[in-house]
Amino acid sequence: MTDPIATAARATANRLAAPPGSALSAEVEAALHAQPSTSHPVQYVDPVSLGGLIVSVATFAWMVYRDLRKSTSAPYPEAIARHVRIRLDRDPGPQGPELEAADRDRIIEIVIEETIRFGEEGGNAPHRS
Repeated sequence: MTDPIATAARATANRLAAPPGSALSAEVEAALHAQPSTSHPVQYVDPVSLGGLIVSVATFAWMVYRDLRKSTSAPYPEAIARHVRIRLDRDPGPQGPELEAADRDRIIEIVIEETIRFGEEGGNAPHRS
């Protein structure tokens, strides 16, 4: 079964990687493999890497997308982004590398685009187990 979190995280890394094959893809893979096998992640998997931040955002985005799909067939990207930002801002744990707000927002935007694309293509897979 396809994993929506891994799909969004990998697609985001591919879109953000400056030269193809940069270290970002490897960081995301490492963060995905370090992710605990639970259906409800409660903290960031790799608090010091950009890859860990991307996986965390992908996790939050998928959870929000899935919840919003219960009340609307096409959740607005802005609504998903708002929920993700609130979760990132209130979570007491580290949020990965120091980023400018615009860079963090760009990561959130790309992850949400990829999450919605996955969801619209019929991806109703559960969280990693």
